[in-house]
Amino acid sequence: MSQTRTNIQLDGDHLSIEQVVAIAREQALISLTATAKERVVASRQMVESMLQEERVVYGITTGFGKFSDVMIPAEDVSRLQENLIMSHACGMGQPYPAEVVRAMMALRINALAKGYSGIRLETLQLLIDMCNHQIHPIIPEQGSLGASGDLAPLAHMVLVMIGKGEAEYQGKRMTGAKALAAAGLSPVRLEAKEGLALINGTQAMTAQLCLAAYDARVLMESAEVIAAMTIEALRGIPKAFDPQLHVVRPHPGQQESARRLLEHLKGSERTSAQGELRVQDPYSLRCIPQVHGATRDTLEYVWTIVTRECNSVTDNPVLFSDTGDVISGGNFHGQPMALAADFLAIAMAELANISERRTERLVNPQLSGLPGFLTESGGLHSGFMITQYAAASIVSENKVLCHPASVDSIPSSANQEDHVSMGTTAARKLRTVVGNVRKVLAIEYLAAAQAIDFGQGALGLGTKRAYEEIRKEIAHLDEDREMYVDMEKADRLIGSGALVL
Repeated sequence: MSQTRTNIQLDGDHLSIEQVVAIAREQALISLTATAKERVVASRQMVESMLQEERVVYGITTGFGKFSDVMIPAEDVSRLQENLIMSHACGMGQPYPAEVVRAMMALRINALAKGYSGIRLETLQLLIDMCNHQIHPIIPEQGSLGASGDLAPLAHMVLVMIGKGEAEYQGKRMTGAKALAAAGLSPVRLEAKEGLALINGTQAMTAQLCLAAYDARVLMESAEVIAAMTIEALRGIPKAFDPQLHVVRPHPGQQESARRLLEHLKGSERTSAQGELRVQDPYSLRCIPQVHGATRDTLEYVWTIVTRECNSVTDNPVLFSDTGDVISGGNFHGQPMALAADFLAIAMAELANISERRTERLVNPQLSGLPGFLTESGGLHSGFMITQYAAASIVSENKVLCHPASVDSIPSSANQEDHVSMGTTAARKLRTVVGNVRKVLAIEYLAAAQAIDFGQGALGLGTKRAYEEIRKEIAHLDEDREMYVDMEKADRLIGSGALVL
């Protein structure tokens, strides 16, 4: 029996990150609201009127970029749009995963549904049909400056719409023309403004930010319960999470992190009181709310920025059918996304930084009071010794990746486009950082579960559930085995959202 696919209606104004993820990963279907269709038609009528009046309008009757002063004869307007797509499809490198391509398509559809771009309804419908039929254009990862929109990536998307380029369909890579034909679709002949309307936007970077932000939320909650497990394994002091302490420094994320830690530790017999074993815990335990909380606040900020961008007009020129104005501006500039991606990468990397330090405390007998490297037969067995090496290596890699892309700019188009965002590079790096954070947390998760096995007493409300989840998949380490297998299982378990309580 085939799985029923959710239908998501787009109107240009209410697309959520969760819906983008559903389209990207669950193959949710897309349709337009009646209002969106009316807006698209009204916007297209503006283009037709401008053509009849022979008005000089950027990208409709002129060339692009530095060629904006070159007038295009009426008989060449359609050819201009096709030439735009072919010449701008300059991506290189590995292709984006299908989930990124689907998110990109969904975001572009939603932007066009707002009715400020001048595209024909039938052209927009073809993009919708491609997404619904799971025709995924092959879009190389490299080649976007993130300023005049994501020109190169989106051009590769549109190549398939005109029967060119390549796509993946039913698990096979083929030409765009064959993919359309296999799904019973026909390529479109682009008319005035349509090529520009399809590629002038921030959808490649925003697609990646949607997926990264969503995954970051899963990691945020997972990090809290994994940290709570480490606190129990090391008999930490939960008094540091007392609400009184966090009310007087009222950062919302810090308060929420402290609350969740106490919730996860509720009923635990594995913690200690101040002065019982030690007066204070080390920072990697005591300061979890302050560190995790700052990341939580950053994530909430980025979530707001990305949601706003999901429902924005990001092309040029913008057509206002209610006033008749056509305004050339810079809504395609990716600076808001570039800064958000760099900010979130830095914040997420800190979850890994402090996690690796907790792992070190778990495996180091001078710090933990537990068997060295969490093995009963140290010497014959290495136990968790090299898992900490791996975590340290990945944390170090993240430090390189967190150098901000958004502080760079290289002029393009004969200096017409003299400041660019590099937002797509920032978003690509962010996705790598988020994946790395999950790996580091997976190592702490494994080590914390192993360490808990050496103790006694009831686990907390949240930590008990998290411990049981990992033990369904991964047994206690009695003797050395291929650790990468366990690490990959823990990585997948966290990524599945199983620890989001």
